[in-house]
Amino acid sequence: MYAKALIAPQLSYPLPLFTRQARGVRAVDSRITEREWIDATLEGDEHAFRRIVDSYIDEVSRTVTGMLGPCPEIDDVVQEVFIKLHRSLASFRGEASLKTYVVRMAINKSLDALRKRKRARWMQPFSPEDPWEPVADDVADSGLANQERHASLRRAVNRLPEGQRAVVVLRLIEDYSTEETARILDIPYGTVLSRLKRGVEKLKKELGTTSGWA
Repeated sequence: MYAKALIAPQLSYPLPLFTRQARGVRAVDSRITEREWIDATLEGDEHAFRRIVDSYIDEVSRTVTGMLGPCPEIDDVVQEVFIKLHRSLASFRGEASLKTYVVRMAINKSLDALRKRKRARWMQPFSPEDPWEPVADDVADSGLANQERHASLRRAVNRLPEGQRAVVVLRLIEDYSTEETARILDIPYGTVLSRLKRGVEKLKKELGTTSGWA
């Protein structure tokens, strides 16, 4: 009954898979356009690129965490995203916003990390399924129940196919609109809807039949 209460009549959005921690992001000067920051970076102004990083580090970190779950790879993947961004700014033409461009990179780098993780598991077939799931040693009963709920949800999201997971993370965790999700993933609007529908159905099914909560 607990799981049914959790998912009925629908999952609660955004999904609470992790704590959103403030990173002290500095506001970008509204008088300076995004294009000007990019041009300044291309001219060798590292301060300008730092402002770009400050603007999008939160979105990138949350997206990577949503895709991978809490794990040691997060900081490395986030760093890889911004290294790739720095190297590719010269080819950025502005067809999409820089935010869309960066979050798309975060999704792709996360998918790369997931594939590496799968290959590593083939080499270590007896390793625990969720080796990096945080466990509290001394928490109140209510806090433990909440932690178990989030852990179950995290595992359910981890089991989604890559395409569905990306849509669920962007649409339901990061709370992007369907249109924004389609632009970030560069897929049709209808594909977002169909993947979201299938992903939510799988989450509901799994959460309704695990841990004796059905």
